[in-house]
Amino acid sequence: MSTSAGREPNLELRDFLRSRRARVSPDEAGLGPAGGGRRVPGLRREEVARLAGISVDYYVRLERGRNPNASAQVLEAVARALRLDAAERAHLFDLVRPRPGSGRRRPVAPQRVRPGLLRLLDSLADTPAMIMGHRLDVLAANTLAKALYTDFDTLPHRERNLARFIFLDPAARDLLTDWDTAARGTVAALRLYAGRHPHDPRLTELVGELSVHDEDFRQWWADHDVLEYTHGTKRYRHPLVGELALDYESLTLPDDPDQALYLYTAEPGSPSAHALRLLGSWSAPEPAARTTGRT
Repeated sequence: MSTSAGREPNLELRDFLRSRRARVSPDEAGLGPAGGGRRVPGLRREEVARLAGISVDYYVRLERGRNPNASAQVLEAVARALRLDAAERAHLFDLVRPRPGSGRRRPVAPQRVRPGLLRLLDSLADTPAMIMGHRLDVLAANTLAKALYTDFDTLPHRERNLARFIFLDPAARDLLTDWDTAARGTVAALRLYAGRHPHDPRLTELVGELSVHDEDFRQWWADHDVLEYTHGTKRYRHPLVGELALDYESLTLPDDPDQALYLYTAEPGSPSAHALRLLGSWSAPEPAARTTGRT
């Protein structure tokens, strides 16, 4: 996605920086209250340049996606000026400095879940657990995770995807108590992935499908928000056991940074813990044969 003279501008970088600049007020940036007559929301380009300690011309070229050689020092200064969080900063670096191989227009290599990890999932009988990979594909899930969400193993490989479930399965809107927050976070996580793998054809296919079928997805995708799931709380309204509040932890796997193990737990002794035990008692036993998690 990098550009140079004679190449098309980096439109993702352009749109991301414009969206971040529009969200920072002069007051938030320490420039004092915004005066009247401002034609743009948020900061002006010259204000970002001043805050970052770079020339206006340099910043304008960067925001237009026409400066692929920005140094790490400059990018750090721009990130501070725009008050970027950790995920946004990482996304900025990905857009300006693509990872090795990410600029090649070829399919992303299939992912496999190691047999030992599959055994680990199956051993967590009282904890919903799943492994997610590229573009939020569900590579593997244990019995309790499938009872909580849906049985992804019964779906065609291309449909084993959390974003597809959230936006295209009507059951998801009933299951997720705060569907809007969960759905927006899903879009932001896909945006972060897109910065790392800008030429993944299956991501393009997924974004196109969701944009066609869901107006919310289309609008939120255009916001250019990014999010990295690390930990938090999700709330559910399960059709069998009712309300659950589950804390999740996302653990990146060291041999494949695009695979993450997600674990969901309830506070001991809470109604959610009781509901989770009840859900486990009603879950069907795991089939003898299971998939390898390849997508």
